[in-house]
Amino acid sequence: MRISAMMQRGSLVRWLALPASWLLAVLSIPVHGRPPAQSPIDRQALVARHHVSLTRFDPESPLSVGNGELAFTVDVTGLQTFPAAFDKTIPLGTLSQWGWHTAPNPNGWTIEKFAFKEFDSHGRMVGYADIPGNQRTSEINWLRANPHRLHLGQIGFSLTRSDGAPATPADLADVRQTLDLWNGRITSHFRFDGEAIDVETMCHPSLDTVGVRVTSALLRTGRVKIVLRFPYGTGQTTAADWSRPDAHTTVRSEPRPNEARFLRTLDADVYRAAVGWRPAGLITDAGPHSYLLTAGPDAGVFEVVTSFAPNEMAAPVPTFDQVASAARTHWNHFWSSGGAIDLSGSRDPRWRELERRIVLSQYLTAIQCSGRYPPQESGLTFNSWEGKFHLEMHWWHAAQFALWDRLPLLEKSLDYYEAIRPKALATAARQGYTGARWPKMTSPPGDESPSNVGPFLVWQQPHPIFYAELVHRTRPGRATLDRYRQVVFDTAEFMASFPARDRKSGRYVLGPPLQCAQETYPKDTTSNCTYELVYWRWGLQAAQTWRERLGLPREARWDRVLRGLAEPSLSDGKYLFAETAADTYSNPRWATDHPSVVASFGVLSGAGIDRAAMERTFAWIWSHWDWPSTWGWDYPMMAMTAARLGQPDKAVAALLMDTPKNVYRANGHNHQRPGLTIYLPGNGALLYAVAMMAAGWDGAPAGNAPGFPADGSWTVRWERLRRAP
Repeated sequence: MRISAMMQRGSLVRWLALPASWLLAVLSIPVHGRPPAQSPIDRQALVARHHVSLTRFDPESPLSVGNGELAFTVDVTGLQTFPAAFDKTIPLGTLSQWGWHTAPNPNGWTIEKFAFKEFDSHGRMVGYADIPGNQRTSEINWLRANPHRLHLGQIGFSLTRSDGAPATPADLADVRQTLDLWNGRITSHFRFDGEAIDVETMCHPSLDTVGVRVTSALLRTGRVKIVLRFPYGTGQTTAADWSRPDAHTTVRSEPRPNEARFLRTLDADVYRAAVGWRPAGLITDAGPHSYLLTAGPDAGVFEVVTSFAPNEMAAPVPTFDQVASAARTHWNHFWSSGGAIDLSGSRDPRWRELERRIVLSQYLTAIQCSGRYPPQESGLTFNSWEGKFHLEMHWWHAAQFALWDRLPLLEKSLDYYEAIRPKALATAARQGYTGARWPKMTSPPGDESPSNVGPFLVWQQPHPIFYAELVHRTRPGRATLDRYRQVVFDTAEFMASFPARDRKSGRYVLGPPLQCAQETYPKDTTSNCTYELVYWRWGLQAAQTWRERLGLPREARWDRVLRGLAEPSLSDGKYLFAETAADTYSNPRWATDHPSVVASFGVLSGAGIDRAAMERTFAWIWSHWDWPSTWGWDYPMMAMTAARLGQPDKAVAALLMDTPKNVYRANGHNHQRPGLTIYLPGNGALLYAVAMMAAGWDGAPAGNAPGFPADGSWTVRWERLRRAP
């Protein structure tokens, strides 16, 4: 098999030699897509046809309300009444951006004191937070699990049967639950012992507050009560440890009528909760950290509002009507603004399912992925990977907000990079590099987590530059350039420092050690993964353009790396997934996990990539890949590449591929496997891909919806989308 260097070097040199003014123009192309001439989309009808309706107790599809900072997930009662039924599917959590817990650390473990394993990087030993053989010590377990996201409090019904026994899910009849997306409201109806119970559940858009209105004759009998319970913290899936009541404290006070406040202390972590109710009722202790709310004897309606906060709450708890009014206003505006795609005029019968996924993904990413920190892969529903977030996944969750004209929802989490910049600089310096090396699996403090994979990934490194470019495309100007300049420059500085100069070829190379986005390759012998090389080149060039926009000269060292950076390798006219994987197309082991090679001509614009070679690469992957081993964002990634290659039929087919990890449940969540039953990177990736397919991308063919088939089977109406880079 003959292996040759990819990209004719002459074309690369010509690209690098283009005048700065031309490069600035390329990166400043107007980015508003031009929708076809059409009547305005009936947005309320578009959203309403995808309201979620459940008619049975379904542990696979609990519903959530939220605001990006807090999410509250419920069963068909509209509350968290039967949590045990969901512990192995989608746990019923109350999770927030600020609610974290750190277990005691008597040994004083920190990542700075960790015994880093040294790897040979072209004659220089570099320390990484590796876990050799994935053998986890108590130190490793603690560092990975702390801090972990915390279940703030469980709010459920206490339902008592006429014989005095507690209710079970089997006691519910006539179940009818609806997620009213347009108003951000869950309405739940069920019958219990022959009596109707109706519930409205909503979340305040700017307060971490959940409002509930219960209507039932059973309130008067005391057989329907509301129970509030507080757990200890854990990094496990449920984010709640109910087995350690002595490890935390709850102090209740009643500062005013019909309101109770709770001071919660878990080791060194403290937060507050408050509950208010109307009409008058009674709150009583029901065991350690457990409280019962009972409506008065004349109540046919009972309104309960619960607030959570990291600090003291001075204001009274808002009323249910206040929560409901704010939520309706917020969600009406959300759906009336930003982007929209209407596929209802299509003849292809798949239109409804694709449109359903689009609408529900907008809702889910808004309530789960739009807060102050990058999202964890399971958002604010339950803990995955100890509740920590993965920075390489931040792109898949949140880049789509920019294309859907909801840039503020992306920008809220971008300040995080500036906040953890000192630690990123320290990581790079400890390893002998300059600039900022961003972590992979991390938390609000920005510490890396030990792993036999995570510390060796690098494809998250250019992400902050990509986000900055997305912001600049929407809001060009000095303020944007100044706001992101330091993160862009520190990121690029590491990217220029990390490649090693290969003594034999004189090229700058990535790795070893290196873990590709396709995580199947051995990190200690892998180098020059195709996607990483193309992204590296894009990131350094974009950073140079950022300098030029600021009136600064190009950084000579960055240009030196750009000129000498290794080029992705070809074998028999197809791209190798990594230069060191000469058996890319003969070893079935490499046809698993993420087919990330295609991202270089899909997620990225493919500058320097040979289109014909990528067509051959894409065709081979389409026919030979082990699709059950892939993940939820791989299908939109394939769709983006298909669109850029002029294969819109394949783009749609990729989005709707029938494979286990491309399943979207009734609630809109992208199911992956047991233990990872929701996967928000899949939802975010879908939104980025379909926006690109509808509004186009820089250099896309003229005409409406260039990523959809033009044979008349698809009618794509869209508004307020932005073209992809």
